[in-house]
Amino acid sequence: MTVIRAEVVGSLLRPDWLKKARSQWQAGEIDHAEFKRIEDRAVREALAIQEEAGVDVLTDGEQRRTTFFGYLTDALSGIDFTDSHDFDGIEWQPADDCCASPRKRDDGTSVHAVKLPVVTEKLARSRALSVEEFAFLRAATDRPVKITLPSPLMAWSFYSPKQSGDAYADIFEMFADVARLIREEVAELAALGCTYVQIDAPELAILIDPDVRERVRSRNGLDTTRLLADGVAALDEAVAGVSGITKCLHICRGNNAGSFFAKGGYETISRAVFAGTRNYDLFSLEYDDHRSGSFEPLRDIPDDKGVILGLISTKLPGLEKLDELEARVEEAARVFPREQLRVSPQCGFASTWEGNPLTPADQAAKLQLVKALARRIWG
Repeated sequence: MTVIRAEVVGSLLRPDWLKKARSQWQAGEIDHAEFKRIEDRAVREALAIQEEAGVDVLTDGEQRRTTFFGYLTDALSGIDFTDSHDFDGIEWQPADDCCASPRKRDDGTSVHAVKLPVVTEKLARSRALSVEEFAFLRAATDRPVKITLPSPLMAWSFYSPKQSGDAYADIFEMFADVARLIREEVAELAALGCTYVQIDAPELAILIDPDVRERVRSRNGLDTTRLLADGVAALDEAVAGVSGITKCLHICRGNNAGSFFAKGGYETISRAVFAGTRNYDLFSLEYDDHRSGSFEPLRDIPDDKGVILGLISTKLPGLEKLDELEARVEEAARVFPREQLRVSPQCGFASTWEGNPLTPADQAAKLQLVKALARRIWG
């Protein structure tokens, strides 16, 4: 059995020819079958990149998705793409501290207010999203693989009290519905032989950063106090009752074209989240910069869980120093058992279709560094 120490989080950069093919498919210039063959090629290349780097568990790089939360928009019915609502409250910040001011559009306006499709009916699974991904991976590699799915709380991006209220008078009823739908997907994956699923939960970062928490509460009306209770319960329900599968919760601080939206240590949520998500086996945490706080909150993680330390940035191209990364792992090991730790990049390389401002060579070097770090620590 492979001992997993060197992880990837999920997405990899999409090659330009895949982006072009998607545009051609959407424009009707190539048919669905041809586009699927091109997607298959992209997944094979993503696997080859990870295999060459030597990481211990592989993903399909999310090459078939436009965003990491594609499950919500591509596999669920009840979201109206002909209508939209103003989604406000998230202000993206560049990861490079030399220019740390909110990102702007070309016309100089802030990018925090965007138009998104909106939930107008009860949500339901129109198809499985990740089953195709896993079935292809199972046939394409004999290495351990994992499938990533979005947190049910990500659905808040598509909720408008005015337009969604007839379907869900209470947004937390919607969260519970999406948790059930994701659990159905996880159960189907387990039945097909999948042994590792990761739930990506960037919305928890809202609760880490007091400025973001207040901005979201005031602009969106989201009850952030309830998010830490009922929201965490929905997260736990998303993987409840499915046996024979490793379940990981990834807490992301935002990852969009090299930018983030939340800063601060995990201590503001650690007790509630780590105690409230009993159905998870692993916690994947971002620790790639000074904004992430100390390792002290790891003390709140139950003794029977594991932790993946996201020490290597996917937002910035500069390559971290191996000695400094080793020292960070040793620092964490003074708080949480070394044998229950793993290492990874802090997030995916392309949570959105456009990807982060790194080259494929940067990406390869960072994946190789993950493996080199794991080998340095654990042999």
